[in-house]
Amino acid sequence: MKIGQGLYTRAVPSPFDGTPTPVKGLYSLTAEALSRLGVKSAPTRFEKAYNAGKTTQVPAGRVIATRKRVRRKIGYKGVFMSFERA
Repeated sequence: MKIGQGLYTRAVPSPFDGTPTPVKGLYSLTAEALSRLGVKSAPTRFEKAYNAGKTTQVPAGRVIATRKRVRRKIGYKGVFMSFERA
């Protein structure tokens, strides 16, 4: 299954409707793809605030912090990751 330009992942049929679905979650797929591209990732400001106990709102996991600029669209089925500067 294609998740980005030159990025592919293994997929299995969904138990609900049979459409191809990646084995791993989108966050872990994006982190792995960025590490293979040589871009280091870090916790987002929302994750830092949640882990520090400043908020009780759980981060959604659709944002990943990077040290470099990322211009790729990584995602599938119309759901794409967002990137913020760490």
